[in-house]
Amino acid sequence: MNSIIRYVRSRASKQHDDLTPYANLENTPSVIGSSLDVSQNESANQGQTYTIDSAVEKMGFGIFQIKLSILTGLAWMADAMEMMILSILGPALHCDWLLNEWQKALITTVVFCGMMVSGTMWGKLCDSYGRKACLILCTLFTFYFGALSSFAPVFVWLLILRGLVGFGIGGSPQSVTLYAEFLPSKQRARCVVLTNLFWSVGACLEVLLAILVMPSLGWRWLLAFSSLPLLIFAVFCSWLPESARYHLASGRSDLAEETLKRISQENKMPLPQGSLKIVKSDSKRGQFADLLSDEHRVTTLILWFIWFANAFCYYGIVLLTTEMFQIGNACQASEASKQNIEPFCYLKCLQTKDYIDLLYTTVSEFPGLFITITIIELLGRKKTMAIDFGVFSVFVFLINICVERSVMIMFLFVARCFISGGFQAAYVYTPEYYPTVNRAVGLGTCSTMARIGAIITPFIAQVLLKVSPYLAISIYAIVGLLASVASMLLPVETKGRQLEDAETAYDPVVH
Repeated sequence: MNSIIRYVRSRASKQHDDLTPYANLENTPSVIGSSLDVSQNESANQGQTYTIDSAVEKMGFGIFQIKLSILTGLAWMADAMEMMILSILGPALHCDWLLNEWQKALITTVVFCGMMVSGTMWGKLCDSYGRKACLILCTLFTFYFGALSSFAPVFVWLLILRGLVGFGIGGSPQSVTLYAEFLPSKQRARCVVLTNLFWSVGACLEVLLAILVMPSLGWRWLLAFSSLPLLIFAVFCSWLPESARYHLASGRSDLAEETLKRISQENKMPLPQGSLKIVKSDSKRGQFADLLSDEHRVTTLILWFIWFANAFCYYGIVLLTTEMFQIGNACQASEASKQNIEPFCYLKCLQTKDYIDLLYTTVSEFPGLFITITIIELLGRKKTMAIDFGVFSVFVFLINICVERSVMIMFLFVARCFISGGFQAAYVYTPEYYPTVNRAVGLGTCSTMARIGAIITPFIAQVLLKVSPYLAISIYAIVGLLASVASMLLPVETKGRQLEDAETAYDPVVH
């Protein structure tokens, strides 16, 4: 454990210049969304004081942060399992309940509709009742309706229950927000980005679970087992600390100090001398109109399309994989559609071999993440996104070729590898571009565009694919190609720049 801590600290000092853009990541929505006003001339005669930020920096990265990293990772794993199951549930219900393509698409769409509707509500609840309480609530909410989905008697009830699952998942980002609050600035970027490894682990675990459960027990047991990690996370949340910033904003500085003392004891590092300083919040908040000002309009519109394309293509390739396993290849599907064969006649149910191949394509997210982390500091954010989208587009186009199954799986593997990396690059670029007062609303609107892309994509990957496979596959390739071009058209390259604290500090690097 000590060797892990020493390694993280040594890496942090070496790459401090690269990671400083995330120094203000705590300025996210709700309690930590405001800009802290720390006056150097204030109350000089009132003794020594320290802020939450200075305390976290002084205590550094230690045992407490390692435990918190594992717990946050568990939350992401659990949510990834609930999302990955969407690509398995549709084909299974097609065989079990004889669902048509529109009904299969709705199973995925209602989940993302629930997520889009609930995000703001969970943020407001966190402001009022604290992050820990709301995180436990949304986790138990998701677990309950996820498990209850396994008892759905008819299609309509399944839609309602899966929509409520999406409603609960909409609160899951609060775990990363709370996590970031307790990370020193030197480690924050790397740790937050690496939490996405847990998402990939969760996706792979879901496929492994399907390999074990689906052949013998069926989709109902898969739904039930997939919800269990959420319950495990909720149980371990008893260890989770409440946000010190929430306590401070609520006027409970004593509880905030207790939380900081707990971290100090676990990390065996002293707190700064003095008492915790009660800081004032800047009343200036970002507005939606700011994103469309002359200064930000072009970049904002391009980012909206990039985020839309990211979610549209990522979840599209996830759903497309199992659909392609059912129809064989594009040539076979096109021939069936020309002969006007009913989908129920030519689609086969997924077998163990299909789930094993699905695991191969899911594992591709790991190299995608590491490739992006490697090249993003060498080539910059814009070129990294352009490469990720461009390679994705090329290999999706290749799926249109009549090839053997093993070659098609390779095409799907590379496409998913690079589109998952594109998501990470966009998440790095966006907070680096917007100044503090606009960062929360900028990220929020980009996230909304991503949800819209995810809502639309099932009707391409599952409905249009059965009508015109070449058209459906080509749409994903074209959207990826357009996103690649859009990435290069971004007016600003954010590589090496710090997060801006005010509009007046904006100094773009134009390429």
